[in-house]
Amino acid sequence: MPKTKKIAKKSIVKKPIRKSLPAKKMPQKKKPVSRQSKAKKTNNLLTQLLVLLIVVMIILGVVLYLGRNTDDNKTINTFRATPYNVVKPLAIPNSSPNSLLSPVTIKKSYNLGAGTNTGSGTIAIIDAFDDPTAEADLATFSKQFSLPACTTANGCFTKHKMSSSLVSSSAWAIEDSLDLQWAHAVAPTAKILLIEAKSDNGVDLVDALNYVKTLPNIVSVSMSWGGGEFNGETAYENIFVSNFGATYFAASGDSGHGTSWPAVSANVVGVGGTTINVNSSGVVTSEVAWSGSGGGISRYVKEPIRQINAKIPYANGYRATPDVSYNADPNTGYPVYDSFGYNGYKGWFQVGGTSAGTPQWAAIATLSNKTLTIPSIYADANSNAKASFFRDITSGKNGSCGVLCTSITGYDYVTGYGSPLAKSY
Repeated sequence: MPKTKKIAKKSIVKKPIRKSLPAKKMPQKKKPVSRQSKAKKTNNLLTQLLVLLIVVMIILGVVLYLGRNTDDNKTINTFRATPYNVVKPLAIPNSSPNSLLSPVTIKKSYNLGAGTNTGSGTIAIIDAFDDPTAEADLATFSKQFSLPACTTANGCFTKHKMSSSLVSSSAWAIEDSLDLQWAHAVAPTAKILLIEAKSDNGVDLVDALNYVKTLPNIVSVSMSWGGGEFNGETAYENIFVSNFGATYFAASGDSGHGTSWPAVSANVVGVGGTTINVNSSGVVTSEVAWSGSGGGISRYVKEPIRQINAKIPYANGYRATPDVSYNADPNTGYPVYDSFGYNGYKGWFQVGGTSAGTPQWAAIATLSNKTLTIPSIYADANSNAKASFFRDITSGKNGSCGVLCTSITGYDYVTGYGSPLAKSY
């Protein structure tokens, strides 16, 4: 038998099983942002900014409202007056005041000695509390500057207390000294009536004002004090109307831009402040706005007809202050004698503030050959002869609020129509 051929068995090699890999993801193409989407995002951003702005404005409005509401809630009962003076002792306490402005110099500076009239009628000065040394201090001042005596004995000086029991205040006592001495310096033959209110409270000051308005022979009334405006102040406009035609003057304040009552009254002449410089001969070399001079637009008192006719800029229907000005810078201040004492000193002081010009303007009213009234002041200031009545103050600032804080040609909210050149009065 044939041999059977052996067939070799082929070894079968098993191929490894490949694991299936996850399918690769193809990168997706970014869809182009449409113009509408961009606009939508921009609108959303603007909306957010607008909402933020509205929130800020609301917060600011609330703050301003609350600040205004404080004054709205204040009444004459809570009103407190501040004497508008800036006081410092002389470099050496009790030293001679001859280095400061003298009555002769100030009268030359403002042409107050051009006429022969040295004052007639009575200047009423309204202050608060009692000054027990007022008359004696006036006598010392008069002697120092060779002025005629003004005493109770010769009928020149009268003091009227609104209460039989008044306390004293050093801040108000030196205000009395300033008012009396410099009213007398400007109008040495005019009489002076010092009315002492029971306190610096609004109600007590109103009582004093109601008293003075009933007195005859009062030519002018000086109020060298004030405080923040308050809702309801317009109800007291008539207390500044004398039964006998007196003209009222009030200091505009010593803290720069801002209004003060009673200077904002439509029936009052508001007196702002300047810085005056004179040479060794007493000739004025410059007069600019004092940085402390108060002024602005009243929040409550409507614009009086005289200001409407004068076209006061930016007033927008409300009372603008001040009306006039006078040297008030304590660095170019006045010698004042006070023996009652202030901040530990007694004797001669150097005093400034808008309260310095207020009694002097009241004294100018007694020098006038014509009646010096609020309407006449505005008529003079807007006449072709203005330069013979006022020195227009055209430089200086009392703040950083733009035109309302800047002294310019014509009327401004720092110095009004300017300082007196009283040769025409």
